[in-house]
Amino acid sequence: MAVSTRGSSQKQSTINNQQSTINNHKSNKVLPSARELPFAVCLVSGGLDSCVAAAIATRNCRSAFLHVNYGQLTEEREFLAFDAIADHYGVKDRLKVDMSYLKSIGGSALTDPAIPVPEESLGESGIPVTYVPFRNTHLLAVAVSWAEVLGAGYIYIGATEVDSSGYPDCRKSYFDACQLLIKEGTLPETKIEIITPLIDYNKEMVVKEGLALKAPLHLTWSCYQNQDVACGKCDSCLLRLKGFAATGVPDPIRYADITV
Repeated sequence: MAVSTRGSSQKQSTINNQQSTINNHKSNKVLPSARELPFAVCLVSGGLDSCVAAAIATRNCRSAFLHVNYGQLTEEREFLAFDAIADHYGVKDRLKVDMSYLKSIGGSALTDPAIPVPEESLGESGIPVTYVPFRNTHLLAVAVSWAEVLGAGYIYIGATEVDSSGYPDCRKSYFDACQLLIKEGTLPETKIEIITPLIDYNKEMVVKEGLALKAPLHLTWSCYQNQDVACGKCDSCLLRLKGFAATGVPDPIRYADITV
């Protein structure tokens, strides 16, 4: 676990260094040009966590936004959120990738309508059926490919180990392993670092960070079930509602059934 802790502190140091570059320019009253800023690919699902991670990335880097359709049942609504967030930050480099083969593989309530999305199940032991087998590896593979072509040095992903419903591909150790894979599988001159700025955050901390950065949380979509009004019952809705409730700030999106 010492490796994971060190990796987390190194990533925070990277973010601090990126911000320091911008601050140095500002102190000299000369804003950095786009080409002088670090370049990052941001994985943006359209959800709360990815929006806050994108807010951090756009504050520190010139950013390209990547969205993946992996066959999720709420993809249409998620893509609307992705586009709205990208518009908010004025991001021109956008890529939507079709990985709907993960729906054909199945095994998850997020992609298979025959598997019910659990309701009121927070706190239950085990990995829930909303886990999409090895999903983040597929997402990161595309992000690395695009980053290498663009010449981007960073990949931002809004994964959190604390409030991830126990998904194995949201752990620090998982991202440490992916970092080694990138080093082994890219060109010798390629230097790409995975940045997980929220990895140690619970949902309350994510919401507070988003509010502090004035992230467009009202544009995000988290519900696993609905595409019009959030259900308020699935794990993703419940975690989100708990996060907002803990801050004392109302969640800006509409719910069919608020349970927190």
